[in-house]
Amino acid sequence: MKLAEAITIEELRLMAQSMYDELVKAVVDVEEGLLVVDAPMHVDEEQFLLERGSLQENLWGINLYPDDYGTDDFVEFDSMINIRPAQNNRSRGVDDEALQVRIRDIVDGVVNG
Repeated sequence: MKLAEAITIEELRLMAQSMYDELVKAVVDVEEGLLVVDAPMHVDEEQFLLERGSLQENLWGINLYPDDYGTDDFVEFDSMINIRPAQNNRSRGVDDEALQVRIRDIVDGVVNG
């Protein structure tokens, strides 16, 4: 698991090969602008950030597809940790489009081609 301040697509490709062959699981703290990658499950990354002081309501699970870098398919909003009826998010995705933009902005600021 890695708290990524800067990461390359090549690093993500290597992580994908060792885990799921095409994707890297990640969790974003939208308040702190943090991105954690490279764990078997989103909940592991979520727990890591919670232990560092992040708040649950700010953590969102995503998948990164290194081969799709530069396209809308690079970031997939799909994780069990995203199911939050209390925050009006009743799916595994991220239902709020403005929140999706914030997440993509954080990812774009960390991931370099």
